[in-house]
Amino acid sequence: MTASGPLTGGDPMTGANPVTDPDLVADTDAMTDPDTAGGVPGRLDDLPDDGRWSPDARRVGRALAALGVDARPEPPDAFLLTLPGERRYRTLVWLLVGTHELLVESFVCRRPDENADGVHRFLLQRNARLRSVAYAIDADGDIHLVGRVGLRPLADPAVLADELDTVLGVVLSTSDEDFNQILERGFAGAIRREWAWRTERGYAVKNLQAFRHLIGPDATGG
Repeated sequence: MTASGPLTGGDPMTGANPVTDPDLVADTDAMTDPDTAGGVPGRLDDLPDDGRWSPDARRVGRALAALGVDARPEPPDAFLLTLPGERRYRTLVWLLVGTHELLVESFVCRRPDENADGVHRFLLQRNARLRSVAYAIDADGDIHLVGRVGLRPLADPAVLADELDTVLGVVLSTSDEDFNQILERGFAGAIRREWAWRTERGYAVKNLQAFRHLIGPDATGG
C-alpha cells in the first residue's frame, strides 16, 4: 500500500458493482468501498525519527493518538484512518502531511451509474454549506471529500488535535449523512435491480429499506 491518496493515485479503495456481485450489497457500503482491511492502530505517539517521518508528521501522529483515532501510519508522512459510521459501515480517510499543509482525502462513492448531472448538482449545493472540506471528482468521475489544513498556525499540540477532531468530524458526518442521497440520485437503477434480485431468491432486503421509496408499490419485500 502506498501513501498516495485517492486523488493522487494509489488509492486502496475502488468501486464495486452491487448488481453483478450481490454478496457485496449485503453491505450497502460495498457500492463504494471494497473489501479492504480497516486501519491498524500503530505507535502514533512515537513515530521513529529515522528519516521516514517529518517533524510535522510526528506531530500529527501524536495528535491522532491523543484523539484515539483508528489509524495506520503509512510512511512517508501519511496516515490511513478508519472512522465508524451509521449509514456507511466505515469511512476511510487519508491524511497526507506536506511541507506547509495537511491534505485530507476521503473516497465517498464511485462515479454514478446514472443521473450524473443530478449528483453533481447535489454535491455543489452541499459544498456551499461545508466547512474545511469539499466534494470533488477525480479523472474517473469518482467522488471524494478533500480539504487542506495549514500546519503552521497549529503548532500547539492541543490546537492541532482540536482542528483534526473538527475536520475528521466534518468528513465523517458529511460522508455518512450524504451517502444514501448520493446513491438515490446516481444508483437508483442498480438499487431496484438489487431489490428484485434478492426478493426473487428469497433474500433479505432489510438493509435496503432506506431505499424502499424507490421501489414500485407492488414490489415484495417491504
